[in-house]
Amino acid sequence: MARAENRFVCQSCGAAHPKWAGKCDACGAWNSLVEESVRASGPPKGLGGGAKGRSISFVGLAGDTEATARRKSGIAELDRVCGGGMVPGSALLIGGDPGIGKSTLLLQAMAALAQGKNGAKLDCAYISGEESLDQVRLRALRLNVSGAPVQLASATSIRDIIATLDHAQGPQVVAIDSIQTMYIDSLDSAPGTVSQVRASAQELIRLAKSRGFTVILVGHVTKEGTIAGPRVLEHMVDTVLYFEGERGHQFRILRAVKNRFGPTDEIGVFEMTDAGLAEVPNPSALFLGDRNREVTGSAVFAGIEGTRPMLVEIQALVAPSTLGTPRRAVVGWDGNRLAMVLAVLEARCGVPIGANDIYLNVAGGLRISEPAADLAVAAALISALVREPVPPDTVVFGEIGLSGEIRPVSQTEARLKEAEKLGFVSALTPPRRLRAKEKAASTPGLQPREIAHLRNLVAMFDKAQGVTRKLGTGGGRA
Repeated sequence: MARAENRFVCQSCGAAHPKWAGKCDACGAWNSLVEESVRASGPPKGLGGGAKGRSISFVGLAGDTEATARRKSGIAELDRVCGGGMVPGSALLIGGDPGIGKSTLLLQAMAALAQGKNGAKLDCAYISGEESLDQVRLRALRLNVSGAPVQLASATSIRDIIATLDHAQGPQVVAIDSIQTMYIDSLDSAPGTVSQVRASAQELIRLAKSRGFTVILVGHVTKEGTIAGPRVLEHMVDTVLYFEGERGHQFRILRAVKNRFGPTDEIGVFEMTDAGLAEVPNPSALFLGDRNREVTGSAVFAGIEGTRPMLVEIQALVAPSTLGTPRRAVVGWDGNRLAMVLAVLEARCGVPIGANDIYLNVAGGLRISEPAADLAVAAALISALVREPVPPDTVVFGEIGLSGEIRPVSQTEARLKEAEKLGFVSALTPPRRLRAKEKAASTPGLQPREIAHLRNLVAMFDKAQGVTRKLGTGGGRA
């Protein structure tokens, strides 16, 4: 009989240790080791002189496999992020901060699938391990989906859930809220530990692929914003979605970071209302709805999120610093790229901005990660420094190099078309190739102005040009 032994497993990375320590040697996390009991087993059969395994058969890459029909929920933003709908036999993982709206989105999606808003009605099951049946029913009543034919249950035992779902007439879509509350009774560790989360997810995914139903798992996140437990949970599933948003804003962003059946980095935009999450089909107009057109330190950035062009406002504030080390506060952008833009402005263009306190904000609660926002950030910083506004009907995008050159970015035509659709008449863009210039004829109502170096942007502001001339830098050496 196999004897049980204890080990200490890191709840951040999943590394196992023979004894407890305050710090995990693998990932460096503090106070993350939890004692778990495992059953020691001998060598696998067939490797130590036992029975041999059976041979596996190989096939060619070419075959007659047909494309699988996706299960569309009728929520266009969710279907967009999933790549056009949910694939039968796949596993989705949705993560997000507490209270961001994961359960709300999941219940709305299950109701839409069960009602057949965009196709045939599907048998859907919602299994909650965190809330009671009455609590889920109250949320359904608030969301006006209490009439949807969704099968509801409250359970945490994987053995009971597998026994319920493992038959031919089982549901076609199953939602588990959340995977951290599930447990397998054959493991001695507590629910939420690495062993329980990994084993529970493995059993559910195995059953989903064998029976052909779609399983949606809700995962808690750590204080760093990643899915709680080891990254192996993200490797096990087919699609990983993160639900993002600021508590002070009503917008919510559903972002795909992994998708085996569609594009990654795709986003869906929702607005939190009293009746639940509402889709935002045109997020650019919504993010720019409250923009003050005649304010300094503001620039409109034409960005790309996944396959969707999106216009957002970037705000900057430059104030004299009374501290030895000036402050740098950034919301919605990378602080390291802000430091780089400030260094290029001062070293290559002669703009004296480094001794000031800098505050940068992406309006609307959206987080931008692409380098094409460099030029828009530089325009907002110069505008805030010299108290001179950027032309209100102008969009800005481009990547800044360390020598001050403006580097081309992808999907320029899509950015310009989105800007023209919202009424913008000019754009500050990087130099484009001849073929891209020919394609620009499709936007006759918008005049792009190419900027080859950051000095050209500084020259557009009269006061900034006067400051650099007084310093005698001449824009630095490129």
